[in-house]
Parts: sequence; structure tokens; C-alpha cells
Amino acid sequence: MKVIPRLSSVLAVGLAVLLAAPNPAAAKPGGWSATWTASPQRPSTSYTPNWAEEGFADQTIRQVVRISAGGSTARIRLSNVFGSTPLKIAGATVARASGGAAVQGSTLRHLTSGGKRAFTVPAGAELATDAVPIKLSDLDSVAVTLYLSAPTGPATYHAQAIATDHRADPSAAAFTQTTVSWYYLSGVDVIGAASRRGTVVAFGDSLTDGYGSTPGSDNRYPDELAERLAAAGKPRGVVNQGIGGNRVTVDSARLGDKGVSRFRRDVLGQPGVRTVIILEGLNDIGMSEVQAPINAPFTEVSADQIIAGHRDLIRQAKTKGLRVLGATLPPTKGSRYHTPTTEAKREAVNAWIRTSGAYDAVVDLDRALASPADEDQVNPDYLAADRLHLNDAGYRAMANAVDPADLG
Repeated sequence: MKVIPRLSSVLAVGLAVLLAAPNPAAAKPGGWSATWTASPQRPSTSYTPNWAEEGFADQTIRQVVRISAGGSTARIRLSNVFGSTPLKIAGATVARASGGAAVQGSTLRHLTSGGKRAFTVPAGAELATDAVPIKLSDLDSVAVTLYLSAPTGPATYHAQAIATDHRADPSAAAFTQTTVSWYYLSGVDVIGAASRRGTVVAFGDSLTDGYGSTPGSDNRYPDELAERLAAAGKPRGVVNQGIGGNRVTVDSARLGDKGVSRFRRDVLGQPGVRTVIILEGLNDIGMSEVQAPINAPFTEVSADQIIAGHRDLIRQAKTKGLRVLGATLPPTKGSRYHTPTTEAKREAVNAWIRTSGAYDAVVDLDRALASPADEDQVNPDYLAADRLHLNDAGYRAMANAVDPADLG
């Protein structure tokens, strides 16, 4: 929905929730753990309408996200890494969400940086707010509201929002527009019992981002994995660093920086991370065969180049002492990505993931998702309409393929 220039407006973001930062007195060195994240992307057009290229002015954004593990103290991370000018936050609040864009008024807190309610995120940088005491339970939904009084210019995003100064409104009435994107919001960190187990980062492309799952339902595979761990009485942060269309080896203005480049920010830069699950390579393969890939130029990538990219990711992770799990690439038969050439590449990459010993453990999605009738095709019960991505049942099957013991 287009925002009319020069009129104040409010937008509710339905897929992102961010929490305020803990009280500085309560924070301990190394005590923070990421409990929700979104990987920042360059301002661009995308598969769905968004405000990234236009940016915001005199508008309020309320974004609601579901965290994975709770805590007694929280902080929000805001990203302006792809901004060309400083991002001025005129005011911001955080609260527990109570459905849609509404919040529990008694939990609403003003966010600050350096003790000030108005603050600036420098161009090319990320900022964590001051600590805020707020009791959050595992799998809670949280609403973060930003008031942007001055023109922002093109916005760093993985989501969107817009409004006049309604940041302290507990009601959802002012938020009449919605989006499936997030803007500026890049992470929610907590300090709590679960955070001591360490965060798991799910790193990948649209299969990690959850394309094909029911919007607003939190049925992506990292969400489902977080639910499994919480139900087993061992909650821990499980954060999603997937970007639709992302590749291991190729940069794209619309589909994100290549995996080997963004890994430092999106995985190693997350507080409290101990384990990473890597699922990338299908787009490198598929876009090598599809002559007119969506939102990206044609680029030929070999299986050996993808494997070299995986080795690079493993090396980066091991340098920081992380446990690294490799996920095999699911079948693609029946989709636009499937040809004899792409299948040979997929099988070569999967054989290396399974047998090289480079990963600490393997999540064999190829076998977990395969149809009983045809191992080169995903089980029809798991497929989305495009026959490449998954539905809610498919993403649940992905989460079930992860052995909690392998997470360390």
C-alpha cells in the first residue's frame, strides 16, 4: 500500500518483533544472547511491495516479531548498514504484543541510547539500544515502535513500517497499513536462563527465510525448531538469517550479499552464538541453469565453487569456535531449477557435505524431505505451489530433521 507523501501515516509490520535492551546494571560481559534476528538487505524492489527505496518521513513503524527464548532484560538492535545518511530515531518504544499491532500497555517502555530517547544510527552502522528490564517468556511476541520524524532516505530493510508519533499508543487503531517486510530492525537480544545455552543461527536462503509458509504464523523452520526445543524443556535462542534468493558465491543488490561475505555480520556478529546451521547452494545451482532468474543476472557457478564457499563458511565459523552443522540441499525435481546439469551439481555438493567430515554434524534434508516414490522430488505433502519451496508441513519436517544433540 502506497504511503501518501506529506501525510503522517502508521504501518504495522506483522512479522517482526524486537525487544528493548537490558538495564546496564543487570548486563554482564558476554551475557547477551540473540533471540530474534533479520538479515539486513540493501534498499530495493522485491517480490512484494515495500517502502525501502522511498524511505520514511514523519511516520511511525510498529513491528511485531516472535522471539525464541525469553529473558528478564532485553535490547533492540537497529541497522543502518546500507543507509547513505544517519538514521534519526525521534522516539521508540517496546512492549509485549497482544494481537495484531496492539500491545499490553502496562509493559510499554521507552527505548533510549546513551540515556536519550532521541538518538541517531550512523550511516553504515548498527546500534544496540540501552538495556530495558522487561520480562519475556519463550516464544513471546514483542512490538517495537519507531517514530521517524525526519526523512530517512532509502531504508536498510528485511521488513517495513510507517507513521506519525503513535509510539506510545497501546491500541492498534492508528496502524492501518501492513507489510510483510521489516525495516531497520535487525535483532532482539536478551539476558536470561535460556541464553546461557547459546544461540543457534540458521543461515541460508529462502528455505531458511520461510518462503511458502503461512504469513504471520511463525512456521518457518527456525521457528519450528525453537518450538521443539522449548517443548522439550531446553529453550534456547534460534535466529533466522535467511535471505530469499541468496547465494553462497554471488552478490546481488536484491538478493543480498553473497554468503561468504555476509557471514561475518549475520552469524559471527550475533551475541551469544554457539552453533550455526548452513543451508545454501540451491540458488547458486539453479540460477546457473535458469537463463532469466528472478531479480538477478545469470551467473554460472560450479559444484566445486559452491563447495569452496562452504569451506570458507566453515573456516570462518571455526575461527570463532562455533559448532557448524551442514544441511544437504533438498530435491528440486518438478521445479524450474531441475535439469540434468543442476541435479548433477546438487548430488555432488550433497555427497561432499555428507562424506567430507568438514562439518561437525549433517542435517540430511535431502533424505528427510524426499518423496517415498521418487527420491529426486520433495514429498508432495511438503511442497508449496512453485514445487521448489515448502509449505508449513515441509518446514516442520525440516525442523524435525535437526537432532537437538547435534546443536551442542
